[in-house]
Amino acid sequence: MQLSDRYFARGREFLGTEVPILCGGMTWISNAQLVAAMANAGGFGCLAGGNSPAAILEAEIQRTRELTDRPFAVNLVTIAPAFPEQLEVVCRQRPQYVVFAGSFPNAREVEQVKALGSKVICFASTISIAQRMVRYGADALVLEGMEAGGHVGHVSLTVLLQQVLFEMSEVPIFVAGGIATGKMCAHLLLMGAAGVQLGTRFAVAKESCAHPRFKEKFCKANARDAVSTPQFDSRLPVVAVRALRNAGLEDFSRLQLELIAQLDAGTIHREAAQLEVEKFWMGALRRAVQEGDIERGSLMAGQSVGLVDREEAVADILADLRQGIEAELQAVRSRLLPEA
Repeated sequence: MQLSDRYFARGREFLGTEVPILCGGMTWISNAQLVAAMANAGGFGCLAGGNSPAAILEAEIQRTRELTDRPFAVNLVTIAPAFPEQLEVVCRQRPQYVVFAGSFPNAREVEQVKALGSKVICFASTISIAQRMVRYGADALVLEGMEAGGHVGHVSLTVLLQQVLFEMSEVPIFVAGGIATGKMCAHLLLMGAAGVQLGTRFAVAKESCAHPRFKEKFCKANARDAVSTPQFDSRLPVVAVRALRNAGLEDFSRLQLELIAQLDAGTIHREAAQLEVEKFWMGALRRAVQEGDIERGSLMAGQSVGLVDREEAVADILADLRQGIEAELQAVRSRLLPEA
């Protein structure tokens, strides 16, 4: 028995997988092909709803079930324009796991999914959100630091570990944000994490459908290239997005200023303005992932992009992570118990 088996136990039991390593639900990337590859290799994949039309998401769920008989989740972005229709798809398809991402669901939505018999996983980017999601009935949390890519909060993983992981034990807590190596995963497991979630490293996997130019850009990027977008006006609250710096980020800043001017003029309501923001990100990300537009498309990446330098098969990534976890756990035991 390996040391890692002891630390994998809670995550394995909850997810029903060989290893408690999740591939995040990356819009336009985490499709049936990538999710099934993850599941078949022993990990846990999250099928991205993004802003896909309901019919496409339903087809992707069915396709994933054709490619694997192992557990996976459907990831819904609560602030996506297509979210209501996607939630209806989930109610019809009854997946084993549903992940609410982007922002956080209300109590009714959590109850609605749990009534299907599905397990609910919610993101938490602050201690208050973590506590609220548990009160709502979340079966597990993904504790995500601001180092992550895509929609992110404003608190670093280092602080969240102390505020949430060290203080809450009611549900399994999976940790995400800036993670790319087995060595790091080992220490998070030692801290009490039930498992870990990675996104950026899997975005450049061989099974990822991302455009070759998208993957090449990731492999050449530094950690400091992945920056978080600002909010210019409290009347237009936007969920921060971390992506590689390019002209697309400048386009987003201009869009915010244009929408704020329309708010000043009274020609647009706040809800409509927020919808325009999300439409921008969904479209810009699609152009980057599918068309390879690395200049004006959105290159959503975590700061762990600085640790990613090559394309690998999903099975090889998982094998490398598992080897790194076991090696580091053994090294820690040797440091703590040298006589053993």
